[in-house]
Amino acid sequence: MGFNSRTLEVTVMSGENIHVPEDAYVVVRGESLDCYTTKTVKDNKSSFLSWNEKFLLDMPLHARSITFEVQCKKFKGVRPIGVARIAVADFLSGSESENCMQVLRYRLRDWEGRKNGVINFGVRVVVPEKTSVTTAEIDTVMNGKKNYGGKNSNGVVIGIPIWWNYPNVI
Repeated sequence: MGFNSRTLEVTVMSGENIHVPEDAYVVVRGESLDCYTTKTVKDNKSSFLSWNEKFLLDMPLHARSITFEVQCKKFKGVRPIGVARIAVADFLSGSESENCMQVLRYRLRDWEGRKNGVINFGVRVVVPEKTSVTTAEIDTVMNGKKNYGGKNSNGVVIGIPIWWNYPNVI
């Protein structure tokens, strides 16, 4: 996870009332070139499909939506079944706890705009691990070979600013 992104844990759970003749899978995309695909699920002649797969989606901070697209494999290609584009503001409004999983359900639409089922998924913001320095590491730096302050150093470092944007006169 970089400074320009946040990581979301997305769990694609299931789909309801999805009319699909072949095996279906879900493609998850977060306004980037990266996408994640679930495994295919065999249609058991019911309208309920279950994937239960979890992904760590690296979302750019400028991203405004996540797209869930249900597709099926077709002879010599793919067939889009339905798509749901969910606004990031729907689950990142700020009032929720960052470590709390939100379970959501959204209607799928086919490419002509007709309703074609519902997708159930969960979203959780992954909190980045905080790195800390232990006192043993500080002791090693202060009392070991890396002690740059001299033999009477108490760990205080004095810095001299360098004006990197100062005009160079030569």
